[in-house]
This record gives sequence, C-alpha cells and structure tokens, in this order.
Amino acid sequence: MFHDRARIHVQAGRGGDGGLSFRREKHVPKGGPDGGDGGHGGEVALVVDPDLRDLSAYRNGQRFRARSGEAGGGSGRYGAAGGALELRVPTGTQVLDEDGQLLADLVAPGARVVLAKGGTAGRGNRRFATAVHQTPRFAEVGLPGEERWLTLQLKLMADAALVGLPNAGKSSLISRLSNARPKVAEYAFTTLAPVLGTLESEDGRQLIVADVPGLIEGASEGVGLGYEFLAHLERARLLVHVIDAAAGGSEARFREIDRELEAYGGGLEARDQVIVLNKIDLLGEIAAVEVEDARIRGVFQISCATGEGIQELKRALFDLCPAQTARVEADGLADFLVYRPRTAGRRFRILRTEAGFRVLGEVPDDEELERVLRAAGARSGQLVEVGEDVRELG
Repeated sequence: MFHDRARIHVQAGRGGDGGLSFRREKHVPKGGPDGGDGGHGGEVALVVDPDLRDLSAYRNGQRFRARSGEAGGGSGRYGAAGGALELRVPTGTQVLDEDGQLLADLVAPGARVVLAKGGTAGRGNRRFATAVHQTPRFAEVGLPGEERWLTLQLKLMADAALVGLPNAGKSSLISRLSNARPKVAEYAFTTLAPVLGTLESEDGRQLIVADVPGLIEGASEGVGLGYEFLAHLERARLLVHVIDAAAGGSEARFREIDRELEAYGGGLEARDQVIVLNKIDLLGEIAAVEVEDARIRGVFQISCATGEGIQELKRALFDLCPAQTARVEADGLADFLVYRPRTAGRRFRILRTEAGFRVLGEVPDDEELERVLRAAGARSGQLVEVGEDVRELG
C-alpha cells in the first residue's frame, strides 16, 4: 500500500553530565579537580534516499529517539557523544510542524535536515577551577534534547504526470512508456495509488512519469479518490491529459479535468500540458480537438492496445521536459529549503553539587525545570538552589 503521509514524534538525545571528580593518587594528597566534559546528545535528522518511493516505513504515532551522550569521567575523560539518528525518506518529502507550517522541503537525493538538536553536554568540574576557587565541588548537568511532533508528507518528484478521468487508459500508457507495471483492467479506479515509471531515451536520458488515480468532478473539494493525490501533481513540470477518444466529447472531458486542476490551485492551472487521445484503434475517424490555450504544447493520438503513436509521444516528452540544471545558491546546491528558523537555545544551565543541584541563568518554568532535573537523575527530597532560594524537589 502506498503511504504519502505520517505523523511521528522525534526526540534528540540528552547531553551527558560533566564529571565531578578530583585527582586521587599516591603522593598527591591535594589533587585538583579532573572531571571531564560529557558528550553531546545525538540529533535526529532526515536523509533523502533516492531508492525509496513512499513513507511506508513510518506509521502514525511512531516515536524515534536518538542516543544520549555519555557522562564525563575522572582523569579528564570526556564522555562519548550520542550518535545521530538518521531517518531515511524518499525524494520530495516535506516536514510540517504541529501547526501545519512547512519547516523543510527535501528536493534532492542525499539532502539532510535536522529535526531535533541533541542536548548540550555538561562541563566537568575541572572547567570551573580558577586561581581563587581551586576545588569546585560542582559540575554541569547535560540538558535534554529537543523533542517535537512532526508530519511528513510526500509530493512525488516527477517530470511529467498523467491526469484524466477514470478508465482513460493512464495505467496502460505508463506501462507502454516506461518500466512501470501497474494494475490494468477495464473498469474505473483500477489505480488506487500513484505509480512512478522511468522513461529512457536512446542517448541515456531518463524522465520520471507519474500516474495518479483518475479524477472526477469535485475532486478538488475532496470528492472521490482524487483530492489526496492532487498534491502529487504540484512538482510535475508537464501535465499529460489522457482522454478516452472512443467515448466521445474529448474537448468536454479535457475541460472537466482542467476545471478541477484550476480549482485545486497550487500552480497546476498554469502548468504546461499536452493532450493525449487514447484508444484510437476503436475509431474509424478521429474528431480533431482544437483547444485555443497557450498552455497546450501538443495533441497526440495513440493506442495503448496497438502501440500506435507511442514512440512519437515518448520523443515529445523528452523535448518538452529538457534536462534540468542544478539550482545553486550562494553557498552551493540547495538540497533542501528551510522555511522557518529554529528557536534559540536554552538560556540556563544546571550544576550538580555535593548537596544537590544549582540553577544558573534564566530560570525555566516549574514544569520544564522538573523535567530537566528528573532527566539528570534528581530524586524527590533533593535540594535545588534557584537564585537565592533553596527548594526541595517534590
């Protein structure tokens, strides 16, 4: 089953605590602090895998958590960083937050975007030693990593997309043009999920063609199967209207689908298009289709049953979809587009002391403070210094 949407929860790893330790060796009675820093928490990231075709690896409500950093140790030993957790997704995956705002749009193979940053590592007590305070009896606590609910949605990356009414012959056409082998039958709505096929030219060029379920009147308003798949047409450079010429009224059928594309929006109403009249083998004489529209780049007559006109159409698709040049930004290839900046980092730190914990900087609200302290291993009854106040953790 084709999956083009999933809601997931991601949580980055917690930063490791700084070490609270003093040098203890024979003949060194007053060894100084030697607690090392903890390791940073692992981040959660998305990476585009060009071999993937949908989001079936992700189910709604699934949770992903990166590894936490390890704590620092004595003798200046640093804790190991938590490894990054990379989730692999197909090209064309978009990331939306809980408000439905677009955060990132992954449009190139190998593109990578961080979904949740790992928690900051705590510094060991040797980092706080000064000429005045030579034996600091505290070390920083590592902070929790970011966590959030996100929605992944896929918009297929295709050069051309086949559109038309049910049973127009789109599945038969994509199987004739490409290596795709969709289900083909003589009844409506044979295609229940988008199908991708690859066309190859004699000079080695390739085009990706998408076949989406047949549209019906009202599809742009959620009627039938079409609404949820219209989004897959947004990235196509060329729309291919497949019309059952044997059914008659070809121009009216074209207008019916064109109205749905215009009502949906998303730039589909302005996209270049071609008209393909299918099933001409069933007709003695074919009525000409004359559509005065600057968007129409050609009208082709074909028969998927006999193969007539297929090669001419295939050559035209390569001509109408020239090879794309890489999009280069000031700092190189734009692998993904980030639409909203990340929030600022935490403005507080927590120190582990011999008596309990101490909070420095801008004090967070009680709920967040308790969450951070619990993650650091704080237990009920331990003392927490917050400014001039000393609280007992409940």
